[in-house]
Amino acid sequence: MLAATLFKGMSRSGARASTRTRAIAQQIMSASTSVPQVEPPVLFESNLAVRTYILNRPSALNTLDEPMLALLRPKIEEWSTSDLCDTIVGTSVGRAFCAGGDVKAVLQNAADPRTRAQAIDFFKREFELDYIFSTLSKPYVAILDGTTMGGGVGLAAYAPFRIATENTVFAMPETKIGYCPDVGGNYFLSRLDGQLGTYLALTSDDVRGRHVFELGFATHYIPSRRVPILLDRLASLEKAHISVINSTIEEFSAERLAEDKPYLLSGEIRGALDFAFRHAEVEKIFEDLEILINHNSPAVSQWAKQTLEVLHLRSPTSLKVALKAIRKGKQLTLLETLEMELKIAAAFCNSASPDFKTGITTVLLEKKRNERPAWSPSSYKEVSEEVVSRFFAEDSPYLSGVPSLSISNLLKKQEASSTKPFKFALPTEDEIGAMVRGSHSAGGATGISVDELVSAFNNIRNGKIGVREKVLEVAQRKCEVKDNGGDGNFVWLKWKHEVKSP
Repeated sequence: MLAATLFKGMSRSGARASTRTRAIAQQIMSASTSVPQVEPPVLFESNLAVRTYILNRPSALNTLDEPMLALLRPKIEEWSTSDLCDTIVGTSVGRAFCAGGDVKAVLQNAADPRTRAQAIDFFKREFELDYIFSTLSKPYVAILDGTTMGGGVGLAAYAPFRIATENTVFAMPETKIGYCPDVGGNYFLSRLDGQLGTYLALTSDDVRGRHVFELGFATHYIPSRRVPILLDRLASLEKAHISVINSTIEEFSAERLAEDKPYLLSGEIRGALDFAFRHAEVEKIFEDLEILINHNSPAVSQWAKQTLEVLHLRSPTSLKVALKAIRKGKQLTLLETLEMELKIAAAFCNSASPDFKTGITTVLLEKKRNERPAWSPSSYKEVSEEVVSRFFAEDSPYLSGVPSLSISNLLKKQEASSTKPFKFALPTEDEIGAMVRGSHSAGGATGISVDELVSAFNNIRNGKIGVREKVLEVAQRKCEVKDNGGDGNFVWLKWKHEVKSP
């Protein structure tokens, strides 16, 4: 009917021409559909002043491989200096933002001495890209609407805006596969509250949904359905200050609901976590967890038992290397941490431990995820200091010829301060503690009440959703309530400096 209407009134020659055009178009469409079009693994979009990269390997959960690195770096470097780009956004196709690096390909290259340098070069290029992201002078928004692990964490960790949704699954799962957290994880994790980072690095435990925001990895929590509208709003902003971008994202944030799961790793369990994982030796962590199994709190006892079971499944060598790395990372700059992690990665590629091959083969290739791989040594008690030194010592034969990261002097000068990843997140324990002790730049020197503490951070964070819950959780766990005179006229908080057994 529509075709007849369109042809009505046409001359015969015009109709014949239109028919020929339509036939040619159909042939072209038929030809194009007969040969599948292969899309690149990273897509790039421009929407006014917003530039977006889209990770596009959904069948592989967007794991980073060499072609993706080759596409990402030049584009990010181009955008970082372009006057036409105001904001950079990172997102993905499918149910993962990025599930890590392509360690299967790394293992294949590392197994052959002729291609081993390629395996190490993959880590080098990956870490260089992570550092470039950390030095961006333009606002960078990472949309973590799905699995975000390993290499995915590296792409997002240093963005001033990291948005979690109900679909987000965050983890550094390296000790599961006989490896060690990398991509700057030993820098970022060591700066999370208390011993959360140490716990996540060693157990490879995952954090989901709103908890990713509440524990400090994400800066905002937004329901997934609102993300497209947010991206349109960001595109409509012109030369917006970073604070305007923050307030714009905040408009789309969601309040905690009554039916939401309670705060993860909080209260007495969090106290037990900080107590057990405060050590610099794996042996002492195991000892404290053994003691906590007999705790009079069923919740603490059950948590300690489950945590011990998890740690026994992990590579003993990886546990010791990871613990030493995260303790060192606390004292290093991000660039220094990445250089350390490149050496650790190279040592694994150079067979400093057989666990790298064993873990990837068992967990990823054979998919025996509920089975403990045949780690060697089999127990943390058998992992000697000599084994651990293979990954760190300057004279280690496993670190011979390891390249340095290729970073320009200009980028080195632009390295982000240690507070950048947390500027727009919920207040950290250190910030809250400083306010209680009277040493915060926005606080006073006198005692402060709970209500005053909450009010102070609501003002500092401009009414950010989640501040009240975070401040109250920390205050309950880390403060004592003092009542001068015992009459309730002057009730104030005193910070607990020591980490005591719960």
